[in-house]
Amino acid sequence: MALAKASELLPTMDGVGTRVIRGPHWKWGKQDGGEGHVGTVRTVESPEEVVVVWDNGTPANYRCSGFYDLRVYDSAPSGVKHEGSICDGCRQSPIYGIRWKCTDCANYDLCSMCYHGDKHALRHRFCRVSISGEKTPVECRRKSKKIAVRGLFPGARVIRGVDWWWDNQDGGPGRRGKVTEIQDWSAASPRSAAYVLWDSGTKNLYRVGFEGMADLKVVSDAKGGYVYRDHLPLLGEEANSRVSSHGFQIGDRVNVDLDSEIVQSLQHGHGGWTETMFECLGNTGTVVGIDADGDVVVTYPSGNGWTLNPAALTKARDAVVLGAEGGIPCEPPFCVGDYVQICTDLEQMKLLQRGHGEWTDGMFSTLGRIGRVLKVYADNDLKIEVCGTSWTYNPAAVSKVASENGEKVTGLLKKLFEPSPTGDIVEDLVKSSANGDATIALDCLQAGANVNGFHSGHSALQAAAQNGHEEVIKLLLAHKADIELEDVDGDRAVHHAAFGDEPCALELLAHSGADLNARNKRRQTALHVAVNKGHIGVVRALLALGALPSLQDIEGDTPLHDAVSKKRDDILGVLLDYNADVAVCNNNGFNVLHHAALRGNPSAMRILLSQLAPNRAWMVDERKDDGYTALHLAALNNHCEVAELLVKIGKADMDVQNVNLQTALHLAVERQHTQIVRLLVREGASVNMADKDGDTPLHEALRHHTLSQLRQLQDMQLQQNTSSVACKKSAANIACFLSSHGADLKQTNKKNQTALDLCPDPNLRRTLIQCHREESAGGHNKTALAQSPTPVPTPALPRNNEVPCTSNAVALTNVTDNILVCTNNTSSSDNNTNRPDNINSPEECMVCSDATRDVVFGPCGHLACCSHCAPIVKKCLVCKETVSSKTKVEDCVVCSDKPAAVLFRPCNHMCACESCAALMKKCVQCRSVIEKVVSFAECCGGGVPEVPQATNKTKRETHNADFDKLRQQLQDIKEQTMCPVCLDRLKNMIFLCGHGACQMCGDQMSECPICRKIVEKRILLY
Repeated sequence: MALAKASELLPTMDGVGTRVIRGPHWKWGKQDGGEGHVGTVRTVESPEEVVVVWDNGTPANYRCSGFYDLRVYDSAPSGVKHEGSICDGCRQSPIYGIRWKCTDCANYDLCSMCYHGDKHALRHRFCRVSISGEKTPVECRRKSKKIAVRGLFPGARVIRGVDWWWDNQDGGPGRRGKVTEIQDWSAASPRSAAYVLWDSGTKNLYRVGFEGMADLKVVSDAKGGYVYRDHLPLLGEEANSRVSSHGFQIGDRVNVDLDSEIVQSLQHGHGGWTETMFECLGNTGTVVGIDADGDVVVTYPSGNGWTLNPAALTKARDAVVLGAEGGIPCEPPFCVGDYVQICTDLEQMKLLQRGHGEWTDGMFSTLGRIGRVLKVYADNDLKIEVCGTSWTYNPAAVSKVASENGEKVTGLLKKLFEPSPTGDIVEDLVKSSANGDATIALDCLQAGANVNGFHSGHSALQAAAQNGHEEVIKLLLAHKADIELEDVDGDRAVHHAAFGDEPCALELLAHSGADLNARNKRRQTALHVAVNKGHIGVVRALLALGALPSLQDIEGDTPLHDAVSKKRDDILGVLLDYNADVAVCNNNGFNVLHHAALRGNPSAMRILLSQLAPNRAWMVDERKDDGYTALHLAALNNHCEVAELLVKIGKADMDVQNVNLQTALHLAVERQHTQIVRLLVREGASVNMADKDGDTPLHEALRHHTLSQLRQLQDMQLQQNTSSVACKKSAANIACFLSSHGADLKQTNKKNQTALDLCPDPNLRRTLIQCHREESAGGHNKTALAQSPTPVPTPALPRNNEVPCTSNAVALTNVTDNILVCTNNTSSSDNNTNRPDNINSPEECMVCSDATRDVVFGPCGHLACCSHCAPIVKKCLVCKETVSSKTKVEDCVVCSDKPAAVLFRPCNHMCACESCAALMKKCVQCRSVIEKVVSFAECCGGGVPEVPQATNKTKRETHNADFDKLRQQLQDIKEQTMCPVCLDRLKNMIFLCGHGACQMCGDQMSECPICRKIVEKRILLY
């Protein structure tokens, strides 16, 4: 069959659906979202230009000839495949997309996923194989730069995109979902769809590249791995560089000047001949593709594309275009600047646009409209500006704006704004109002347009207000425009003026009687909108005009809450100047001070405290329904600067207790927030306050220490190597600090346990007693934290989230839904088994305690410190032997995936990971026979120590008693953290009564299994 499909017109250039990233000639700023962000080729406008829709939703035209704006990231969604090939990495057959062939190994191929995933040897050179079979050599991957690609990948948050046609599967416009997997929309189009789980609970598959469609738009992108950027082909480069053996290339204009009988004979074996191909005779076409066997694909003004034998073609002269009759030379039918009218027949337009930019639903509004020619392509296709945007059209689908009686173009254009029985006059009114064209708006109104009519969801007054066109606003108000008319979101003209940062328009509306305190569907006033957009001029104008400063939106937030969230201190100050009420609480029970503490906004807290009236000083210690004050929230979330402001400037009461009778110090100790513990204790917080279980902060600190100790003991009994780095004994350091500042070692909790009863570690017990004795003797100035051999870590403040995720052994059993709580049960290892008094983690540098041990000492073969500290070490810190050599540990030389972790004897080389070392009989570095392998833990001086035979019965009994006590304490902790229903899963859901269960059990309960109260709300712990 000689007729070429639209998708076959550019066989040598990756076509519609190809996934691309920015190329070497990119000059378009951050339209794509940034370096490495991915988009989809939507249409191929011409051999020189394509339209790309980026994953962030931005569509635009880009160059693919001469200058190359794009690189091909993945051509698999466009259907490109290599028949008969198989990927030696993942066994995919055939290979879809780009094929990579190793030049150092015979018959070794990789697909793009394996190639960029570093399969096969990185030192080997590869060739990139195009669909036509051409091979392009690239440099070896070991020396090449890798960049991260981002966009629609698993983990991305998305909303509906430009091609959405799936009704309300997503739950409605604006609803979000999460990409869980990239899949195939069809067998012939791999990796062309994304599986999405919507927040509403529904899930389905959506197009991402299939036929150029983009059903989704990213609102929060995800990383999709890494690629060797410079190895990727330039979009269009291979197509434009290809020339047939007869000298034709993409873009040439050609004629068929032979008799039809000769042409039919030449077509045998070159696509064949059909009766409809007579249009090729006498007409000029454009070369848009060259097949692998040299046949030429030519398109004609009718929109058809034909595969022709190059022997039947001759190049046409560029100076003339053959007319439709007799080959008479004539001028091109259209020129840049011409005004043209688009065809009004929808079905005919869809047919004519095939192979000429294609048809999209967005072009529907252009039917019958008049536009201006911006560009005439080599194949006579036209780029036309119409309805405020530009599209590519088949020249047969448009006609010049001219009349038989010679009517001028300006006269015809004027008719665009005359009354229309189809309702277009309202559209013209809204558009002219948005553009500030009062003359056209007046013409539309005089022609009978409905002043309150809607177009694209907005009225004329709303459009004029958002863009600040005061003259048009006055005109519309004079024609009785409804000033309180609402759009689909409930926004009125004042909301639109606030959104557009137009204070003058707001004043005009206010003087005309507009309600400045009107609410939209989210119960936001114009002041809410202005604060959230950061338009301080509008905020000042609204407040000066009498807008109420403390109204609440649907979530109960006032403009003050929003100013704190947006970190706009200037707006916060303006609101306070107009007496905004800081005591108003939102739906979660947070007043503005609570909100600033939760958000960790110290500048906002400073402003609030400085402007707090003396008669409202009680606000600092105002408690929520769960008893949390602002100081509790700051301590819980590790906002040290905020806590310091509350204590020193706000004079907050540090001993206020929440409903669980916990003070801020309890929460800081429980979360191991060392800085806040130090601050509260030094400022005079009580260290012996008991919570509802009778536990003091010292009980809590030692419980954490004991749990981590027990976990390490269990790991060693199972002969497991713990890979997690310890948190520098923060629990033990905090306990010593509390003890040195007056913590009572003999105070018991409700289980009649003292703090020392929770600490079976004899070394720590002796340290605590010594610290307490020094405190009793007046040694308050010597803090245990300052004396600790290991510096106490300063926990990093969270970047964006309100609550940092810290490692806690015991989950909180009663928090509100307003506080995000992390119950990660990963505890740190507080004790080195070989040396009980050693405070370093088994893998920490024994000198600085900051980095990981990565230098092998010779001849002993021990690892004791990091590469930064190794030069100053003369004797091994593990065995005290003189160090003769120091070798840094690198990645495994076999797989390069994991760090080397096994020492070979007798050569003392550490060059392989555990999995690779198990297969070796000789050292891969020196080729000497391996007599013994030593694990990483043993090199660090650890491993599983031999338990010496007890020479004293008392020692054995003491050891057994300590172990039994640890086991009992572990059981107690499990009872607190495990689900009381199934006893199998961790408790990660709590109810308002304070009791909890696991999520699986909690979802099935209507009443609490412990107190039998009705379950009104379920709160997940993260």
